[in-house]
Amino acid sequence: MMKKFTITLDQETAAWARSSAARSGVSLSRFAGDVLRDRMREARAYEEAMRGFLAEKPLRLKKPGNRYLTRDEAHDRTRLR
Repeated sequence: MMKKFTITLDQETAAWARSSAARSGVSLSRFAGDVLRDRMREARAYEEAMRGFLAEKPLRLKKPGNRYLTRDEAHDRTRLR
């Protein structure tokens, strides 16, 4: 079910939205709904990715008693060739 609501836009934003909707061949209402839906999906995907990342166990960069790599050692690509 679609829900109606009213928004207030400044002139520049309203003009951009109208022309973008016209170029897309949809109504301004449909265009606004599509933009908001896309933004909602992006926000949900980001939140899900962050939850997954933060759920990972931290990676130990060195063993106790060992030193960290130097900058040059960390960026050495010869082993990858």
